[in-house]
Amino acid sequence: MSSQTPVTDFNSTHPIVAMDACSLSRRIHSREISCLEVLDAFHEHIDKLNPIVNAIVARPEIESLRDLARERDAQLARGQSMGPLHGFPQAPKDIAPVVNMVTTNGSPIFKGQVTKVDSAANANVRASGAIFIGRTNSPEFGLGGHTYNNVYGITRNAFDPTRSAGGSSGGAGVSLALRMLPVADGSDMMGSLRTPAAYNNVFGFRTSPGCVPHGPGEEVFFQQFSVTGPMARNIPDLAMLLSVQAGFDSRLPMTRRQDDPRKFNQPLETELKGKRIGWLGNLGGHLPMEAGMLDICEQSLEHFKTIGCSVEAVMPNFDVEQLFQAWVTLRSFTFAGGNAQHYHSAEKRPLLKPEAVWEIEQGLKLTGPEVFSAAKVRTAWYLELNRLFQQYDFLVMPTTQVFPFIAETHWPQEIAGKKMDTYHRWMEAVVPVTMAGLPTLSVPAGFNVQGLPVGMQIIGPQQADFAVLQMGHGYDLVSQYSRIQSPLLNDTFSH
Repeated sequence: MSSQTPVTDFNSTHPIVAMDACSLSRRIHSREISCLEVLDAFHEHIDKLNPIVNAIVARPEIESLRDLARERDAQLARGQSMGPLHGFPQAPKDIAPVVNMVTTNGSPIFKGQVTKVDSAANANVRASGAIFIGRTNSPEFGLGGHTYNNVYGITRNAFDPTRSAGGSSGGAGVSLALRMLPVADGSDMMGSLRTPAAYNNVFGFRTSPGCVPHGPGEEVFFQQFSVTGPMARNIPDLAMLLSVQAGFDSRLPMTRRQDDPRKFNQPLETELKGKRIGWLGNLGGHLPMEAGMLDICEQSLEHFKTIGCSVEAVMPNFDVEQLFQAWVTLRSFTFAGGNAQHYHSAEKRPLLKPEAVWEIEQGLKLTGPEVFSAAKVRTAWYLELNRLFQQYDFLVMPTTQVFPFIAETHWPQEIAGKKMDTYHRWMEAVVPVTMAGLPTLSVPAGFNVQGLPVGMQIIGPQQADFAVLQMGHGYDLVSQYSRIQSPLLNDTFSH
């Protein structure tokens, strides 16, 4: 940690906060601990740590939450459980709407906006008995991969508060790492689950499109980039949350009626010996990497070998620069389609950050044939990865190209001497998965000499979500990186 890092004195940590989420759910349901005790323990813990990192925002008044916790306890006393998250404190990401809570999207345009509906996934979490104790901070409209905005400010890294937490689910990643939440939700268009997971030494799962209902929204057919998914400190906890989030929603045609979300409650242990891992690395040198990043990830590949997997380097037969340019086209197309009205408003345009203005202007210039051409590139890329999956069971590559950077920096302008030509070029490592619509899990991969976390993506074939979790679980059991906790937490409890 930096010598400038704020220090907090932890003489004790409540044993409830120290539990993993699955154990917490079991003990709530056995009534060994009450929902009120859980709420109070997490509330006290948040009060200690959140002022340092600014991860959870828009917190409601505590007495109203305590009344809801008492109601959850009364339900259990009557033998009624709402689901695995009964009595769990949760703080949904401040991009997806929540009934009667402020949803700002990180934008001054929506500052103080109280929404009247739940997103589909948040409705599932609510129906499972969670108690919403606030929102997790996100950058404006989720843009940029670094969590700061003009509404709530900067969210700071759990391992070094002078550094970025990643984004856009930065508040969620930090809250998990510091045990301010037992599990957390997020969404991912360009690594928004994966980057903060990597930067805070937790797991973030970009699900297959349609696995978790994402929306509803004004447009539900074209939008296939953004997905909703879970974040957690271990894979069993992550799978438990996913079993709640996932499922069919008739309002969202990409969701799959035949999928049973209970499949994520199956045992994660499976035979992994003989599985074939394709190491994509830096895509043949296309991705500039901060010094040390690739070395740390390559050392972590040894853990796959420990569980009996074979690992070999592979390079897709594809123009990766063409892939990125197609991504820029399709991203601007979708973002401008959903947000151009703010740009066209003389009152609201000055409230947009420059990156949002750039995206909208790029999108407004596009022609129909340009969008269709980009979609064809996306299709060709998917087919190339589909070919690779005839040879490999999983593909693996770094989650990020840089270590967590100084929090006051909006985005890295240069990597390894190469100038970044867009505000999101520094996150190019997450684009291949988004463009292919494949399930991918960001797993902890170690630390650099400064103690900053590193993440690695485990990528599976289309709709192989559970298989990716099984591989991630096997990797985690041998790597043990996820057991390393933030210096902001002292060693008064073990994982």
